[in-house]
Amino acid sequence: MKKQIDVFEHTGEILKGLRQGVLITSKSEDKVNSMTISWGMLGIEWGKPVFITVIREGRFTRELLEKNGEFTVNIPLDDSQKKALGFCGSKSGRDTDKIKELNLTLEEPESISVPGIREFPLTLECRIVYKQLQDIHAMDEETIEKFYPQNVDSSFTGSNCDVHVAYYGEIVNAYVIE
Repeated sequence: MKKQIDVFEHTGEILKGLRQGVLITSKSEDKVNSMTISWGMLGIEWGKPVFITVIREGRFTRELLEKNGEFTVNIPLDDSQKKALGFCGSKSGRDTDKIKELNLTLEEPESISVPGIREFPLTLECRIVYKQLQDIHAMDEETIEKFYPQNVDSSFTGSNCDVHVAYYGEIVNAYVIE
C-alpha cells in the first residue's frame, strides 16, 4: 500500500538515502533502467518542489531521460539494498536488465509513466522541467582534476571526459510503500 507523503517532512530520510545511494529509474518504451546516484539536491524552484540529479552525458540513463522526460527517485529506508545499489552503480542498462537480474519489483506509478521500485520504498515521481549541460570551464581546477580528468577515454565505464547534465525534476508525487 502507498502512503502519500509531504516531501519536505521527509527531507532527512531523502538526504540520508542520497548520501548512501539511491536509484534513479528511467523508462522509454518498454525499457526500464535504474542507476545508482549519490549526487543530487532537493529544493524549491519556480515555486515547485524539485529533485535535481546530475547524469553523465554518456550514460544509458541519460538517453532514456532524454526520450521520456520523467524519472523516479527510489530511496531505501535501511541498508538492506546495498547489493542492488552496488550492482546498479557498476553495470550498464545497455547490456544488462538490472531489474530482472536483481529480481526487483516494479511499482505502478501514479502520476508519470516511470515505475518505482518496491524494494526502495520512499519514492519521488518527477517530471523534468529544466535541464542543462554543466560547463567544465565554469568549474574550479580542484573539481576538474578530481571528477573530470581528461586523460581517461570516455568510452570506458567510469570515464571522466564527459560532464554531467543537470536534470531538474518537479516532484509531482511522493509516497512510501508500506
